[in-house]
Amino acid sequence: MEIYAVIMAGGVGSRFWPRSREKKPKQLIKIFDDNTMIQNTVKRLNGLVSSKNIYVITNKIQKPTVIEQLPQIPEENIIAEPFGKNTAACIGLASILIKQKNPNAVTITLPSDHLIKDEEAFKNCLKNACEFANESKGLVTIGIKPTRPETGYGYIQFDENEVSNNIYKVLTFAEKPNLNTAIRFLQAGDFLWNSGIFIWRVDVILNSINKFLPDLDQGLIQLETKIGTQEFESELVNVYGQLKSISIDYGVMEKADNVYLSKAEFYWNDVGSWEAVYEIADKNEEGNAINGDVYTEQSFHSYIYSQKKFVATIGVEDLIIIDTDDALLVCRKDKAQEVRQVVEYLKMNKRTDLL
Repeated sequence: MEIYAVIMAGGVGSRFWPRSREKKPKQLIKIFDDNTMIQNTVKRLNGLVSSKNIYVITNKIQKPTVIEQLPQIPEENIIAEPFGKNTAACIGLASILIKQKNPNAVTITLPSDHLIKDEEAFKNCLKNACEFANESKGLVTIGIKPTRPETGYGYIQFDENEVSNNIYKVLTFAEKPNLNTAIRFLQAGDFLWNSGIFIWRVDVILNSINKFLPDLDQGLIQLETKIGTQEFESELVNVYGQLKSISIDYGVMEKADNVYLSKAEFYWNDVGSWEAVYEIADKNEEGNAINGDVYTEQSFHSYIYSQKKFVATIGVEDLIIIDTDDALLVCRKDKAQEVRQVVEYLKMNKRTDLL
């Protein structure tokens, strides 16, 4: 069994403005330590996947930074999509490239910008899932035990009878629920959060795309004939221009009957907003998480980041303050999801200098 990894790294991270920009989005910045999110994602795979077997799917704007940050990965394994078409196209593209190397390879597909702790448990979980996917020809995802009625994640319902070691049959996928439904899922006990991490054999996922997403399948067949030729890039633009934007969850996982999950025994957080960063970060006695040259007086439960300037706060609480060279964000913690509206405003007003 040869294991490959596909790291999906084309996101724009608009909820992390002003630190996250088009050229250097969330996955390419340092948030928790001296490594960027994508560097930590690759590091986490050490000992499980050889660096020559890691593929990164990104976009043209971000590709140079990805190459710079991940020198251990062969440059030809860092692929720029001409435009974002959601996860089904991204996974299909990576799969036909890996198929050229090993048509029976097992692939781990994962986002580039999640926080995972207890890396040994993470690797053990993936290794077990890889072995099952290889033998069973199943589509495997990683489920996370919910700790709260979260409305920002999708959920997976599973049959509580174990199929194999820590492997369970998936019954249904549920879209992001409202609060009442999320509470019901939590109480039921047989729903897990959808982590967006997938494990399967490359031939199995391509067969599934053939079955459930025939348009994407046709595009991939066209592309396959051009791999390794000078026409590959132009054909990629041509094929992507005709594709619908569809997620692998909706396009394949919700329709297939050979879907399983492995329960995560590790800490996972998709770090979806500055509020999530605050919750994870170390805090002082006043409940403030501070990064930079900052003075606080009678200020509580805030996340304050400053790149260069001295920042002082007096008599404030529950704020997110992000100061960069050219922009300042101040918002209430509970409004952190709405930071993306600033990015929409900047796009509408053609403020490309701030995007």
